[in-house]
Amino acid sequence: MAHEFEKKMANTIRFLAADMIQKANSGHPGAPMGLADIAVVLSKHLKHNPKDPKWLNRDRVVFSGGHASALIYSLLYLWGYDLTLEDLKQFRQIDSKTPGHPEYGHTPGVEITTGPLGQGVANAVGFAMAKEWTAQKVNSDTCELIDHKIYCFCGDGDLEEGISYEACALAGRLNLKDLILIYDSNHITIEGDTSLAWAEDVEKRFLAQGWSVLKINGHCYDEIDEALTKAKNADKPTIIIANTIIGRGALELEGSHKTHGAPLGEDVIKRAKEKAGFPADKTFYVPEDVLAEFRKAIQRGEEAQKAWIHLQKQAPLAEQNEALNVLLNPDFSKIEWPDFTDSKEMATRESNGQILNAIAKSVAGFLGGSADLGPSNKTELKDMDDFPKGKNIHFGIREHSMAAITNAMALYGTIIPFNATFFVFSDYLKPAARIAALSKIKNYFIWTHDSIGVGEDGPTHEPIEHLSQFRALPGFYVWRPADATENVEAWKKALTIDAPNAFVLSRQKLKTLKPKRDFGEVARGAYIVKKREGAELTIMASGSELMPSLKAGCYLEKMGIKANVVSVPCFDLFLEQEREYQEAVIDPNTKVLAVEAARALEYYKFANDILGMESFGASAPANKLFEKFGFTIGNIKAKACELLGVENKPVTIDGQTY
Repeated sequence: MAHEFEKKMANTIRFLAADMIQKANSGHPGAPMGLADIAVVLSKHLKHNPKDPKWLNRDRVVFSGGHASALIYSLLYLWGYDLTLEDLKQFRQIDSKTPGHPEYGHTPGVEITTGPLGQGVANAVGFAMAKEWTAQKVNSDTCELIDHKIYCFCGDGDLEEGISYEACALAGRLNLKDLILIYDSNHITIEGDTSLAWAEDVEKRFLAQGWSVLKINGHCYDEIDEALTKAKNADKPTIIIANTIIGRGALELEGSHKTHGAPLGEDVIKRAKEKAGFPADKTFYVPEDVLAEFRKAIQRGEEAQKAWIHLQKQAPLAEQNEALNVLLNPDFSKIEWPDFTDSKEMATRESNGQILNAIAKSVAGFLGGSADLGPSNKTELKDMDDFPKGKNIHFGIREHSMAAITNAMALYGTIIPFNATFFVFSDYLKPAARIAALSKIKNYFIWTHDSIGVGEDGPTHEPIEHLSQFRALPGFYVWRPADATENVEAWKKALTIDAPNAFVLSRQKLKTLKPKRDFGEVARGAYIVKKREGAELTIMASGSELMPSLKAGCYLEKMGIKANVVSVPCFDLFLEQEREYQEAVIDPNTKVLAVEAARALEYYKFANDILGMESFGASAPANKLFEKFGFTIGNIKAKACELLGVENKPVTIDGQTY
């Protein structure tokens, strides 16, 4: 019979997945079993080298439905990646290579961390954008040095999530022809049939977004092969709508939502194996001829990579190779940093814009854009053209997909991306920021309009709890510079950190601080800006609140109260410092007052009291709001006196009394 061997290969995948989940007593067998036939055919189309998972010109495969991890791990083992049968047997167990959802950097061959539905779709768009931009830089009319494809498996849940709408609309607008989305249309969700909550015409949706649409039987090998061949040669992004049966091969459970997220049971698995001609009592069984066929991926991959390396050695490609080498090896030492020492005052969003331009001019792979807020975020890269030929990316009003897209771009290998929006709208992209932190992705988030300084737009646009939220993320570095010069030093450090960094920047102008500072200590997250011998108080502040805190310290000194003033540009980095340094900055013999126009509860790790926000703000000119909510010289002074238990006596300096 036709395709008998392909069926044997597919059943090998099915039963490996079923056995993994049964042994763990946890997991999702339905999608892996339903997608097994497509996985077999895709294996023959893929260009990748299991022995070198980082080969730049490999095809990328993203599993947006990360719950189908048993399929991913089965394939990685069968293809010959650094994964063993024993690793499969440790599925979902402590310290194994096979966690419940795939994690980048943890399991060889996993391109990006997925699981939160829809993000993988946006990640795939990001990989496709990175491929397109890199190709624009290194390919020529006679030689395509970068010519791979991006495949993404997704399901109904992925397409229901709003992030997939955002990302796929952008992919269509950019005509990302090397992107192939394989939609596992099995019409089943956890609660039952998708019709319970979803009835849209996916074909029309993607046609409207500028995609090519192919519809197939996801269990017909000839249709799968034909669709993949067409998609690889399409002139626009392609979605393959594959009608499949969830839990394919699971006997009476086939097609049932009961196969989505629970083991099939030993009896069902044994009977299913018996029907398929597999040994019923053997678990994790892989026929030798099946393994040999899958492992051909190694030879094909090594040959493809050798041919690519040979191509690179051709004399006519010297210029292209040099362009690629520059992208692969960024040199931050060449950045000509702007000098703001003579600037009297400047919004940190403004100084940040100049910094971004300086980096982009010197670092070939540094690029990015904003969620339709470039002029306000100050993120426009001047005279650097628009994506894909240039460095300015217009993401549109799509914060969530923007962050997930740039996560993938950062992992591609040739790009250091940034993305930007108002700080309050970081809520829309939080899930992707979390994945960036979890995966240690070098993505740069630019968040302007950082506080009640937003002013007239009012409490809907004034981020109050956001600093605390992102500081709580492990491995995520939040910078809130106090002025333009501190902003430069923050960027110098941020570029050396192999993790996501966020720059939280003011809308309003901030005075450039004149006191001498040891900028080397900016890299440690917090440092003393003004030190007074015999201090009995320490005032901690960041961003716009540092200047009034410094001035309040002067008034306190006139009262006979000596206060050290500490700038906290990066609370996260300060937490990582040794206790000796922390105590050198925050004298344990002093009372500590933290001042920040935010919720600021995290400062209680160091502070005795906090002058922070206890409401969502209000609508008024920014200066009026800082007065209303107490972020003034006088109120900081009063709060300090209250903390120390002393009378707040009026003091006059240069005609100003507080």
